[in-house]
Amino acid sequence: MNELTVEAGREHLRQMLRIRRFEERCAELYQQGKIRGFLHLYIGEEAVAAGAVAALGPQDALLCTYREHGHALVRGLDMGACMAEMYGRQEGCSGGRGGSMHLFDAATRFYGGNAIVAGHLPMAVGLALAEQQQGRDGVVACFFGEGAMAEGEFHEAMNLAALWTLPVVFCCENNLYAMGSALQITESQTDLCHKARSYGMQADSVDGMDLLTVHAAMQQAVAHARAGKGPRFLELRTYRFRAHSMFDAQLYRDKAEVERWKARDPIVLFQAELLRRGLLDQEALAALAVEVEAELEEAVAFAEAGTLEPVERLAEHVLTPWDEQVPSPPVSPPEGLGPRRMTGREAMRQAIREAMLSDPRVLLMGEDVGHYGGCYAVTKGLLEEFGAQRLRDTPLSEAGFTGAGIGAAMGGLRPIVEIMSVNFSLLALDQLLNNAATLRHMSGGQISVPLVVRMATGAGRQLAAQHSHSLEGWFAHIPGLRVLVPGTVADLRTMLWAALADPDPVLIFENVTLYNLEEALPASPEVDIFKARLRRPGRDVALITWGGCLPKVMEAAAQLAGQGVEAEVLDLRVLRPLDRQAIAESAARCRRVVIVDEGWRTGGFSAEVAACAVEGAFWELDAPIERVCTAEVPIPYPAHLEQAALPQVPAIVQAALRTLGRAPEERG
Repeated sequence: MNELTVEAGREHLRQMLRIRRFEERCAELYQQGKIRGFLHLYIGEEAVAAGAVAALGPQDALLCTYREHGHALVRGLDMGACMAEMYGRQEGCSGGRGGSMHLFDAATRFYGGNAIVAGHLPMAVGLALAEQQQGRDGVVACFFGEGAMAEGEFHEAMNLAALWTLPVVFCCENNLYAMGSALQITESQTDLCHKARSYGMQADSVDGMDLLTVHAAMQQAVAHARAGKGPRFLELRTYRFRAHSMFDAQLYRDKAEVERWKARDPIVLFQAELLRRGLLDQEALAALAVEVEAELEEAVAFAEAGTLEPVERLAEHVLTPWDEQVPSPPVSPPEGLGPRRMTGREAMRQAIREAMLSDPRVLLMGEDVGHYGGCYAVTKGLLEEFGAQRLRDTPLSEAGFTGAGIGAAMGGLRPIVEIMSVNFSLLALDQLLNNAATLRHMSGGQISVPLVVRMATGAGRQLAAQHSHSLEGWFAHIPGLRVLVPGTVADLRTMLWAALADPDPVLIFENVTLYNLEEALPASPEVDIFKARLRRPGRDVALITWGGCLPKVMEAAAQLAGQGVEAEVLDLRVLRPLDRQAIAESAARCRRVVIVDEGWRTGGFSAEVAACAVEGAFWELDAPIERVCTAEVPIPYPAHLEQAALPQVPAIVQAALRTLGRAPEERG
């Protein structure tokens, strides 16, 4: 504190004034209808952003919650670009795609505000892992409100950060209210540092209205993390003078409480301290206010003159187009592959091994992937070859380690996340839907998430309802993800090669029946993750399927051939983006269609495929489309009931014959 200089004091005050005036003007513009959506103001909390962010170096990374305008401005984002983003203009820092809650700037390593409470904490862990793994000295600062500490992702992130001794500083801006719920009525433990210390990390509570105290505490925390001593936790006790958002009537707190906190306005306190020390006088303070006002007026003018993104660009920044500017996937198999037989388990193990040998950025994380060798023994032996830094056993925390994979991908690694069972993926749905699938879009194309998520899927092993789902159709509903469903041993192997070259998130659904299936691999396999595959030519009926149903469909086609029916088998392989042209061509060629899906019929992906066939080949169809799907029940445990619930060869054959008028009508 005693070493404060005129220059440093002036800069700290300038940043707080910039934040205050920016937020005040945003409130005015919101009331004028020029800013829309949610608007969360930072008025009253300026000392936290101005003091804490100033303690970071250019190599460090930041993630924030939706109240992030102050952090962005102090970090160095142009005020005009921030204001243009509030207007939704393409000149905004996120290209107008993010708005108030999603400011991004890759150049300053500002990885955005996040509108999902605590959703960014696991990503902070992953970014810190990338720093550690690549031998860099960057620290990750993660800002969030006290309400986030009730979320499971907070605890999962804290545990992983401490477990792996990662360079991350968790900054809890405790403004006493999670929206309208006071801390004391939502938390059984209101000592926030006590929660952090339970994970074995140092935690300190700091007066968040005192800029110099915040700055000193953050400097210490950053130095601790940068020195490789692991994460730190700071509780920054502060208060928002305005409502939670512009929609908030503030009925949950009384005016007297607000006025008590306003008496400790961080800007007034710091100005008084500067005057007391003789570092600035009234004339200098007035000049600074004029400077900030001029910057603000220029920013508003910039936003007002901004332009709307053309509607023709609506589909941009969802998935990266594969062109000459994006690394192409492998076009030839690794040396020594050869035409030989192997099981699906061996094929995936070899694909992972080859990826790790060829690219030091590749690492695998998930439950029991290392010492145990994987629930399905896919990764057995890889720990001994590559070590625990690249084969990372995680806690049972799907949201935590999936989010960490997202952050690691943002930080320059090529992580493979293994989710043991597709059912467990629902615990990570927040990370996959709200982060992995949206970051490229919300950042205006600045942020890439080259993440591969593998998960075992499918039924038929008497594991009952909670371990037997086929949910690939659910994830195929989400723009921003690439969804792969291999149905052959060769595809298990080659699809991973291509997925790891993709700059966007890729989900691979591996049907467990393929792990024990043994097939001969082609000497020169086709490697792509774009197109469907015609597995068997035909002319009488098109059998369309994907994943674990492919072997059954191939057997059904063979049986139909014995009855004089030439059935075509189309393996979709990729559910997003869907090869609609292949579906239409197959339907037009055969004039009859049967879709086989291990998912449920109602609202299932088979309906999407049927729609594609109708939209692309309506006038060529000679019969209603048939669908063979899993029965509308949770998957039963008894073997005979489970088999009765799932699509089977006789049902596929009968559906094909019905399209030909050679079997009785039996429509569901």
